[in-house]
Amino acid sequence: MAAAAMFRINGGVLQAVKTCALRSWFHSSVVLRFGSPPPPHSKFFPAVEGVMLPPGTFNNRVAFITGGGTGLGRAMTTTLSQLGAQCVIASRKLNVLQQTAEEISSQTGNKVHVVQCDVRNPQAVSHCIDEMESLTGLPDVIINNAAGNFVCPSERLSPNGWKAITDIVLNGTAFVTLELGKRLIQNQKGASFLAITTIYAESGSGFVVPSASAKAGVEALYKSLAAEWGRYGHRFNIIQPGPIRTKGAFSRLDPTGTFEETMIRRIPTGRLGKPAEIANLAAYMCSDYATWMSGAVIRFDGGEYVSMAGEFNDLHRVTPDQWKMMEAMIRSTKGS
Repeated sequence: MAAAAMFRINGGVLQAVKTCALRSWFHSSVVLRFGSPPPPHSKFFPAVEGVMLPPGTFNNRVAFITGGGTGLGRAMTTTLSQLGAQCVIASRKLNVLQQTAEEISSQTGNKVHVVQCDVRNPQAVSHCIDEMESLTGLPDVIINNAAGNFVCPSERLSPNGWKAITDIVLNGTAFVTLELGKRLIQNQKGASFLAITTIYAESGSGFVVPSASAKAGVEALYKSLAAEWGRYGHRFNIIQPGPIRTKGAFSRLDPTGTFEETMIRRIPTGRLGKPAEIANLAAYMCSDYATWMSGAVIRFDGGEYVSMAGEFNDLHRVTPDQWKMMEAMIRSTKGS
């Protein structure tokens, strides 16, 4: 069908298009509730979870990872440790950090250090960095991964709820980045900074307004410092992950498990991301293989963002028979 014909759709035909798409969506949703397999095209996009970079890429380097005890932070710490980095992980829960450090050290043969830190508190951040300096010296890699989030209608959002998220995500990232940056500048030491944000930092999103606002602020902070602090040997980059299953995030964002398969259906690659995949990307962006990358925002989401952004993208749910009917209706439309 010529592209021009699509622009001659009148209200009635457009309604038919929407109806067909809705019927197709309803059918797929009913199937999903009964536990259907992943979309067949996901086989074209298998997750490769082995370490990508050469062994020793981070030898003689120190990496500091906030939120390093669980989820994506743990995955990134594991990969960096496997590649030779001396890792320091930080969060509020010391027992979780210690268990993770022991497990990763046993796996990689490379000691992982722990420092307790509440990133919301600038004095705690300063003390944490003092402790890290005594253990390993100042870091070469800094990954701001600590985060908090929950779903909530904004009319039910309390000031404490807003503050809980923005203090961790935006203020915590700023406190860690500025404290470390000042010390690195004073010691004339370069470093690679990486922030983990989200695809809706760019678009905004209802029901996670504190997180969307705070993550957008983190991106502005990092892009600003990429421009200002490059002269000190500092790089600043950002990864916007799409949905990656981790216990902590999914327990707060999808507590009933209702939305996971819906998310998979709107991701063009037909699957969720894997923690090891983002760990490989993070390692590359922080490595010497990416020294010309600064101020970059990498969307890493299996195509979810562009899938949601296109007004007509839901038409992929229309069946071939429905397309035949719609094409006949479009061709029969007269006038503009």
